[in-house]
This record gives sequence, C-alpha cells and structure tokens, in this order.
Amino acid sequence: MKPFSEACEENKAPILRILQRLFSHQRSVLEIGSGTGQHAVHFAAAMPHLIWQTSDRVENHLGIRAWLDEVALSNLRDPIDLDVGGAWPDNHFDAVFSANTTHIMSWPEVVLLFQGVGRLLDSGGCFALYGPFNFHGRYTSESNRGFDQWLKNRDPLSGIRDFEALDEQAGLNGLVFNENVEMPVNNRILVWFKQHAH
Repeated sequence: MKPFSEACEENKAPILRILQRLFSHQRSVLEIGSGTGQHAVHFAAAMPHLIWQTSDRVENHLGIRAWLDEVALSNLRDPIDLDVGGAWPDNHFDAVFSANTTHIMSWPEVVLLFQGVGRLLDSGGCFALYGPFNFHGRYTSESNRGFDQWLKNRDPLSGIRDFEALDEQAGLNGLVFNENVEMPVNNRILVWFKQHAH
C-alpha cells in the first residue's frame, strides 16, 4: 500500500513548473525529506535529464520505494537515510530541493539543514525550498497563522520560519539568495545559489 499525500498531489504541478526553470541546467538533485515519494516520481519523470536522489528518515523508505518501484525510472534513486542531525552523504549535487520541511523541524535542525546543504552543493548549485514562510515576522495569510498555531500545539519546537532567519543561515553557509516565488495556497519557493569559489 503506497502512502498518499493530498497536498503533494495538489502542489506537484505548480512546483514542477518552477523547478523545470530552476533545474534546466542541473544534473543531480538531492531531495531532502522525500516524504511519500510522490514529488520524486512526478519531477523525475518530467525532468529526465536529472538524476533525482530521494532521501528521508529510514521509517519513510518503504513508502518511497513503493512509489519508485511502480514507475521504475532510470533517473530516480532509492532513498538514502538522511536525518539532518546525523550523517550526510559524501557526494556532491548541483541542486537540492526540499518541500515542507523547515516548519516541522526544530530551529537547531534548520541550522543543520543549511549547513549540510552548504557542504554538499557544488559551486553555482541551486537550493529550492518550498513551503509557508513569514516575512519580517509577519504571516502572509490568516490560514498560515492558524497552521502555525496548529504546528506549535503539536510540537512547540516547530513552526513557520522567518525568511530573514533562513537567509541568514544560508549566507553563513555560502548561499546567496536569488528569488522568492509566490505559489498557490500561501506557499513560496525560496531560491539560493551556492557562491562560486574565488
């Protein structure tokens, strides 16, 4: 039985439109927090020029593999075990994608996320982060305010993150902010590029 996320089904087409532009010259993508695996199969099928590496905590691997096995795409890789607080892969990538992760992590985990991305992104590589974000400490919608309250009731260490705090962590790890793309249902794709080494 494959896991299924309604949100993934609804947002995969608008996200793909942006990733096709951002990743048109990239070759290898690490997806951090592949979740059900739905995004991976949709994006890898639509962008055959990319090697799409899935990752998540071990307990989610079975579900991800169920989606991967069904499509059997040659450019889609089995999930690697990635918990931001644990070991990161040694190999480098020229793109990283993550959806709906920073608001379910604790802040120290978000810091580790940016450190890991900074280490494994090649010079000129792209980091695309999808989800709800605050700007200057303000919610972009009432529904996001309610969602944030729901998150914090469930886990006080989680919550919608401020763009400015995320961008500060990005800068500390050699990433330069490039774009804030407005998405449906009060979400965004934030885009950073890894600085070229001088």
